[in-house]
Amino acid sequence: MMERLPALVAALWWGSLTTLGFFVVPMLFAALPTPAMAGGVAARLFGAQTWVSVGCGMFLLLFSQSNRTDVLVARSSSAMIFIVLGMLLALLVEFGVAPRIALRENLRLWHGVGTGMYLAQWLCAGATLWQLLRKPPA
Repeated sequence: MMERLPALVAALWWGSLTTLGFFVVPMLFAALPTPAMAGGVAARLFGAQTWVSVGCGMFLLLFSQSNRTDVLVARSSSAMIFIVLGMLLALLVEFGVAPRIALRENLRLWHGVGTGMYLAQWLCAGATLWQLLRKPPA
């Protein structure tokens, strides 16, 4: 059971990024009366997603250092790189990009940067999940 826990956490991370970025936020912009209203709600949701990402990443890093299992280290050290990079991207979007978007500072540029970084974080979470679901070498 314990060896499956990291894969479940990675699935939560990747699934939450997928749900928010590809379904919830586009639906907000389609359903709410103004883009400003949708953007405000989306900003709060992306802020919450940052902490989900950091929490999942911290769990995965701490779990990999546990004496009970070495699942992440045994499977691939690249999983560790993807975890750290994904967490770093989440924090950079939250504290570097999001404030500029909120201030409407060169909105097109910063929205594009934030979108690219969110996509890169999604890829990191997916790569982490992929690494954890691989069959161990025989």
